[in-house]
Amino acid sequence: MDTDRDLAAENALGGFLRARRARLRPEDVGIPFSGRRRVPGLRREEVAALAGLSTDYYTRLEQGRERHPSGQMLEAVARALQLDDEAVAHLYRVSGPTTRRTHRAPRVERVAPRLRRLLDTWSDTPAFVLGPALDILARNRLAGALYAGFTHSDNLLRMTFLDPAARHFYREWDRAAESAVAALRRAAGIDPEEPRLSRLVGELSLKSADFRVLWARHDVRAKTREAKLFHHAQVGDLELHYESFTVNSAPTQQLVVYQAEPGTASADTLALLGSLSAGPLPVQDTATGTVSD
Repeated sequence: MDTDRDLAAENALGGFLRARRARLRPEDVGIPFSGRRRVPGLRREEVAALAGLSTDYYTRLEQGRERHPSGQMLEAVARALQLDDEAVAHLYRVSGPTTRRTHRAPRVERVAPRLRRLLDTWSDTPAFVLGPALDILARNRLAGALYAGFTHSDNLLRMTFLDPAARHFYREWDRAAESAVAALRRAAGIDPEEPRLSRLVGELSLKSADFRVLWARHDVRAKTREAKLFHHAQVGDLELHYESFTVNSAPTQQLVVYQAEPGTASADTLALLGSLSAGPLPVQDTATGTVSD
């Protein structure tokens, strides 16, 4: 089992190609089906033929022995595997040359004071800041109230896969889990040597079979916008739409803002949650874990 404990040591390109090859059926690409197949999805030689490459060259790509594929070769493989734009971008990231480092100190992510103050001014919409490993670095009062049912609400992946509250909170847990893992896989492609991300993948791989299955699929997707269906223990069902924005002053961070459609039952429910949670929340320093009023 590949737990990806050291993402920098992983043959990221090969793992990605194998996973995407396994998801394509012969009939998806116009290859006549001819009885039982020994491997799921397409064979290497079939992908090579679709891409116009030799089987030997494509095999070297999957095995990590071809270190410098050209853009033309990558485009051909992307077409053969029917990759969408996000997956193509990930393909280019993981196929680039990497330089191994013997040690890299963990980076301490801090949210700028002005951004924290901005979060606090949004009293009627949940908002929070995510780090590259989807750690929740800061949140406003209403976001804290939204996630109040979780024992640990420090990281979206740990909340989704390791906290029992997630199965009740996310009304479409499977969809939420797939989205979270795809966002983490994208982060791994951007910075495979990030120590925090490597530790998180290792922890989740050891503790969650569901995570291991989804991680092995190599789905890639950025957190941009989506509708989320929640069930809050205090106020009931909510349908919220979120938008995600890159923080220009800290490009590894994302600002996530949830909203309910005006005039809907969810808008009323969110307003009720806001009234129930009125008052200042304790502020946690994500670097030290210190909590103060």
